[in-house]
Amino acid sequence: MSTDDLSWHQLEDVDAAQLLAFELQHRAFFEARINARAPSYYRLEAVRASLDEARAQRLADQAYGFVLQLGGEIVGRINLTAVQRQHFNRAQLGYRIGEPWQGRGIASRAVAQLLQRARAELGLWRIEAVARAGNLGSVRVLERNGFTPYGRTAQSMCIQGEWHDQILFEWRSGEAPHLQPAPV
Repeated sequence: MSTDDLSWHQLEDVDAAQLLAFELQHRAFFEARINARAPSYYRLEAVRASLDEARAQRLADQAYGFVLQLGGEIVGRINLTAVQRQHFNRAQLGYRIGEPWQGRGIASRAVAQLLQRARAELGLWRIEAVARAGNLGSVRVLERNGFTPYGRTAQSMCIQGEWHDQILFEWRSGEAPHLQPAPV
């Protein structure tokens, strides 16, 4: 299946069972690479509660979460969190792609589409992201999408008992001067 079939939509209650199955199927893969979710997350009630929280955050303009699908199957997630309008007009980017779909351009396409949406629909002009220094795939995805590194934190992330450096990235919209300032 090509990435031309990639679709995505905002996280909704109807995604709960399929999202839980996706997270369980790829749990070990994700936990070896990014911060682990609490064990209590891996229950249908907990996933539903997280979807309720995601909806509340979206309505409050605090975060925007999306499910990525190929042929109706969840292959990943992408989100903008920590939205700050006043003074900054920025958000934090995060994403996770299941192991079978790694290296197929899905993350790159999803990030490109989300940046376009962040600028055009959400009016955000700065997006920040963090990648573990050893996660070359994520570093490449960010760089391909115009993110530039602006810092590095030493031994700031612990995964399975091992400390890792992180690279801080930023993306800025070329349209930033044309955006309206946030109300004070």
